[in-house]
Order: sequence, then structure tokens, then C-alpha cells
Amino acid sequence: VSEELLALAQDTSAVCFGSLAQRNIVSRRTIQRFLEAMPDNRQTFKIFDVNLRQNYYDREVIGTSLEYCNILKLNDEELPIIVQLLGVEGCGDEEKCRCLMKKYSLDILILTQGSRGSYVFTEDETSFIETPKVEVADTVGAGDAFTGAFVGSLLNGKSVREAHITAVRVSAYVCTQHGAMPEIPESF
Repeated sequence: VSEELLALAQDTSAVCFGSLAQRNIVSRRTIQRFLEAMPDNRQTFKIFDVNLRQNYYDREVIGTSLEYCNILKLNDEELPIIVQLLGVEGCGDEEKCRCLMKKYSLDILILTQGSRGSYVFTEDETSFIETPKVEVADTVGAGDAFTGAFVGSLLNGKSVREAHITAVRVSAYVCTQHGAMPEIPESF
């Protein structure tokens, strides 16, 4: 952690972090210090994109990350692992998501389900959008494109529903392209 990094954090409106980047104690502490230095208000987005990989996560990393974030993004394969790891109750996916939101005081929870669609939960609304049928060339980068488009839309004053629509469109487009970072057309 440097003074320059902490100064950047104080002027940051949105940051996305995951569990994989926290597999090393130095990077974990750096991420936590950055998050602590960010402004703490409703216009600041601290997005925890779970990204469970191999054995690079545990209850402490997941639980602490949930305490730092105000937006959680996870997929339908990660949800049952997270709820079991944290002892969260609930019958269906929505109930489990709502329990996570309440337990960790989350403003937004995003649950992606691949070709079956995606949900965005807030305290007051549930947004579901089916995944568009596209000719898939490569799915690498689709999840990050979803997150980036969603948060970028929020930062530009769009509603949660409008941000969700944009995120789905951009993510579907990325799936039609080769490589993780295709150029996104202006029309999105």
C-alpha cells in the first residue's frame, strides 16, 4: 500500500475486486486498505465479484469481502457454495440471495445463470432478464463485461433495471466475439 494508492482510493467511485486476487495476504490487505480509504456513500460502488477458483478461497476471505462490498456479483454455481460456507439459510435462489443481502447489508446482488438469464436484486426490486440467444464464439470475459457495463451504467445515472438491460446486451455481444476484451460498439 502506498500513499498514492490510498489517495486514488479517496477519489474512486467504483472498484471491483474478487476472491482470486486475495489468495496472497499482501494483495488481500492491499485490497482491504484500498476499500477502507474509499468514500463511504451511496454513490460509491464496491463490487465483490466472487470468482471462486480451485482452493483460493475460504470462509474468512468470502465473509470479509462481503463486509467490505455493497454490490455482490456471483453465478449460479457459486451461490450454493457461498451459502453453505457462510451458513446462510433459504430454500430457493432468490431467498438465499435476499438472506445474503440482509446479512451483509448489500445494496445490490447480481446472480448470473449463464444461458438461463440473470437476476439483479435490490431491497425494493427484482429484475430478471433472459439471456439473449446468440452465436457464441467465446464466453471468456462475458462476466467481467456484464459487471463493467452494469456499474458503468449506474455511474452514468441509469436505473438498476436500465443498467441490467445494458449489462445483458454487452455480455451477450462479448460472447459473439473472440477474446476477452473485444471493442464494444458505441450503440451499447
